[in-house]
Amino acid sequence: MKKSTRILAAASAAAMMLTLAACGNNNEDPSSSGESSGNAQYTVGICQLVQHDALDQATLGFKDAMVDSLGEGNVEFYEQNANNDPNTCNTIINGFVSDGVDLILANATAPLQSAAAATDSIPIIGTSVTDYATALDMDNWTGTTGRNISGTSDLAPLDQQAEMIQELFPEAKTIGLLYCSGEPNSVYQIDVIEGYLTNMGYTCERYSFTDSNDVAAVTQSACDGSDVIYIPTDNTAASNTELIANVVLSAKVPVIAGEQGICSGCGVATLSIDYYELGYQAGIMAYNILANGADISTLEIETAPNVSKLYNESVCEQLGITVPDDYSPLATD
Repeated sequence: MKKSTRILAAASAAAMMLTLAACGNNNEDPSSSGESSGNAQYTVGICQLVQHDALDQATLGFKDAMVDSLGEGNVEFYEQNANNDPNTCNTIINGFVSDGVDLILANATAPLQSAAAATDSIPIIGTSVTDYATALDMDNWTGTTGRNISGTSDLAPLDQQAEMIQELFPEAKTIGLLYCSGEPNSVYQIDVIEGYLTNMGYTCERYSFTDSNDVAAVTQSACDGSDVIYIPTDNTAASNTELIANVVLSAKVPVIAGEQGICSGCGVATLSIDYYELGYQAGIMAYNILANGADISTLEIETAPNVSKLYNESVCEQLGITVPDDYSPLATD
């Protein structure tokens, strides 16, 4: 699958972009870097929660799948970044609804929740969402939403992530669980993996931050009370990996990460999915809805087809950690 950026935006989208420009990344008109398709059959609004590698790759995979399936010039993307602000997600999504886009891509939980509240008619495809039942506050989960929402989940096997901690750090006693309390899917992951780790005999302590302002202080507390730290797929953590790395490396406390973007920034190892592939899956789902008339209400949430054991060579070297032979090194720029 080709990973070159393909941003297609029509000049006719300019009016909509004026209303959304203030919500975009760096306050730029998102159509300014695209090419006009002129006669696109479909318009797709993309709301991405925040800029970091995992979400960026999911958005890219989604757009590539749509263009590969529909052909150049047949789809326009109105792409906006909410800068990790749920209120901005609401503004962006409401703009998409007002302009009558054909489909909305909600990249992460907060955009999905905003889209779910804003429309019950425009198809909504989610990606980089860990647990849809949690995100949408649904009981008796069956795998489908029964409404205008479906998508792909970035949940890696949490039991296998717990086993990774045991494999790499069998002598550890206390595991610090570091996450953002304001992200429902982070809380879900912590609830689940804490059960696995407790059954393995570990003592688990939770360390939660509310936003970027208290990441450093909470990370230091986690280092002071933990032998190993676990960070789930968490957007606030992913946006602050350099800050976390400065604390954990100084304290010599290893981090096991829920995904490879966090691991690249501050972790030792991860059992991770490929977010480009996850976004590409979401794009194929969107194509089937728009072009083939698939009923989104009956489409099951899809998960990533592959997971990989990956390690951060630089961090392992700094901490003197040797990983087993079945781990692959993270790709570096």
